[in-house]
Amino acid sequence: MKVNREELSKALLCLFAVAAASVAGSAGNIPEREPKWYGNDEAVRIADNVLLYQRTTGGWPANVDMSRELTEEQKDKVRMAKDRADSTLDNGATHTHLRYLARVYNATNQERFREAFFRGFDYLLKAQYANGGWPQTYPSLRGYSKFITFNDGAMIGAMTVLRDIAENKTPYAFVAENRRERAGRAVQEGIQCILKCQIVVDGGRTAWCQQHDDKTFQPRPARAFEPAAITACESVGIVEFLMSIDNPRREIMEAVQNAVAWFDNVKITGIRQVSKPDESKEKSFDKVIVADEAAPPIWARLYEIGTNRPIFGDRDGKVYSAMSQISAERRTGYSWYGDWPADMLRKDYPRWRGKLVRQ
Repeated sequence: MKVNREELSKALLCLFAVAAASVAGSAGNIPEREPKWYGNDEAVRIADNVLLYQRTTGGWPANVDMSRELTEEQKDKVRMAKDRADSTLDNGATHTHLRYLARVYNATNQERFREAFFRGFDYLLKAQYANGGWPQTYPSLRGYSKFITFNDGAMIGAMTVLRDIAENKTPYAFVAENRRERAGRAVQEGIQCILKCQIVVDGGRTAWCQQHDDKTFQPRPARAFEPAAITACESVGIVEFLMSIDNPRREIMEAVQNAVAWFDNVKITGIRQVSKPDESKEKSFDKVIVADEAAPPIWARLYEIGTNRPIFGDRDGKVYSAMSQISAERRTGYSWYGDWPADMLRKDYPRWRGKLVRQ
């Protein structure tokens, strides 16, 4: 049983785009291309940049435009940073680089790209906790970066590339069976972690927080404006991943169904988010919520655990009940409302349910 993997990829890309830097910012601003494109001079040049930025840990830092042409002086500075402990899964880093390197290796058969790919592969496995989760950064496990991280698609991005490797998908045919088996085990452990993290309220399962405790699996806050809450953004990528599992066992099906019920329960109707000129002149524009009975449903990024009320954070660490109460900088610098679950609820979930019924 399979949900369209293209839809899962779209969901992941959507999640990464929510971040301050998107997948493009982490992996070189490269759209999906035909396989032959990855063998041209430009693709190889970018791949060499990817190798240059790869840390000795095997992973990559976030928010680096790998497509930028570098001077020799700039390259020397990057080489001097090789031993930094800033490898991460944040904003599409590392798992996106692995996808790119695999494609370039397939197109060129140049060994340096294969070797770099395996260093990154080994990094992903080392970074995984024994409980199946992945932190945002590794080996630097400080502050909220040590938590199991769903924010911006971090853990789901890692699991997706490992699952594709385990299943011998294109372009990972060059990966030996022993590595594919290790990737498969890591994915299964990750699935168990996902199920343990699903937030339970009054005995009923809901969805997930952006990050969870690395020992207790409980919801945890991150940045000052990101309180512990149920997220309608990152939870979409989790549900899409669970729906893409072949022959799901009962607990996986129940996790999906409970999350979908929660999405339906917390949808918001009768309002629309719009942008308008910022009268305070702090920003070029501002975001406001207006009444509109004809507007399609939208969802808040964060919901208070236990009440399902939308909540909003600011850099002062306080939690507010309305987007209008937070600073202009945070209103415009974060995605507080969106239609993230809309396509999943309208298309993917009914298709998934239909396949279950036909079995």
